[in-house]
Amino acid sequence: MSGHGVGDDGAGVGVGVTFGLLAAWAVHDLEEVATVPGWARGRVPGLRQRFPRVPERVWLRLESVDGREFATAVAGMAVVMATAAASGHRTGGRSGFYQGALNGFGLHALVHLAQAATVRGYTPGAVTSPLVVIPFALWARGRLRRAGVLRPARPRELLQGLALAAAATAGTHTVARRLLRRGAYSDGT
Repeated sequence: MSGHGVGDDGAGVGVGVTFGLLAAWAVHDLEEVATVPGWARGRVPGLRQRFPRVPERVWLRLESVDGREFATAVAGMAVVMATAAASGHRTGGRSGFYQGALNGFGLHALVHLAQAATVRGYTPGAVTSPLVVIPFALWARGRLRRAGVLRPARPRELLQGLALAAAATAGTHTVARRLLRRGAYSDGT
């Protein structure tokens, strides 16, 4: 293997498959950065009344997300996605981390669509999920399959991909909150 996205058989998956993950993620997350804070402020009060069984801590957390925290978390996720894409490129698409990130990225789009169906309206990420995320994930998996490097997508691997996405999201938000809190204290506020 040459280390430039080319497999042992000479059939490379290409930069579009590997770094395309980062590009597709960036398009999707731009939608979220542009919409999450305003959407949460405008929709949470009505959703709280409509879904009284949702724990109050969920509503409080959603209401407390501000643009700075969300953008900081997205920057952290950019590092995760860039690392996954680079790992995929370096290994010709064989990287388990890359394929797990690709699976998680594709599956998390279904979560966005389920959220939109549940609230019967727009939720952040619902536009780019069917237009960018799902088509990219299916296309990239097809290219990996044709190159002979796609790992089996058994339920366990799919759950691991979705768990990777959830853990990375929770982790980047935790780091963002702590960084911004530390910055507020160092500014004397």
